[in-house]
Amino acid sequence: MKPDQIEEFYARLSAARPEPRGELDYVNPYTLLVAVVLSAQATDKGVNKATGPLFAVADSPAKMVALGEEKVREYIKTIGLFNTKAKNVIGLSEKLLADHGGEVPQDRASLEALPGVGRKTASVVVNIAFGEPTIAVDTHIFRVSNRTGLAPGKTPLAVEKKLEKVTPDPWKRHAHHWLILHGRYICKARKPDCPGCPVADLCQFKEKTSG
Repeated sequence: MKPDQIEEFYARLSAARPEPRGELDYVNPYTLLVAVVLSAQATDKGVNKATGPLFAVADSPAKMVALGEEKVREYIKTIGLFNTKAKNVIGLSEKLLADHGGEVPQDRASLEALPGVGRKTASVVVNIAFGEPTIAVDTHIFRVSNRTGLAPGKTPLAVEKKLEKVTPDPWKRHAHHWLILHGRYICKARKPDCPGCPVADLCQFKEKTSG
């Protein structure tokens, strides 16, 4: 895609969703971090169902550690990989208390040093909680970037680097959400809704659907 097409691409996604936001429920940066860790290989809907009751009793690292791994496991047992995730939630909570005074750090390196937190999770947290213009590449963003020709790449990291390079600065803050929501509801994996797509004429996907 050419620079003027990329500008138009984001302008249309912005017009369709002027205030895009993630679909994970959270009450503060700590609960956002936990929710994102739990969302790996799980749906946001499934995570929200489990975290509603969990965050009602534990919305801080101290409360989570006091709750203990076994009880955390009970709350999140409907989510995939819940044993490992419960261990990571307690581990990251302990590390936040020990190294950061119970606060969620704002830099990616400190976040990635926490149990269960990888590059994607760290990018989501600094974007949503602290307003950093990071772009975390999940399966939706990877698909949209490659399929449309916006930022093709063979790996999530390659796509991330390309997106950061080609996305104009004014659009970077919300690019993550626009692309995820576009992939989730319009540019779907099995049958994209090309007739209902606001950027269909800019998209380089050859096998467009007709209905």
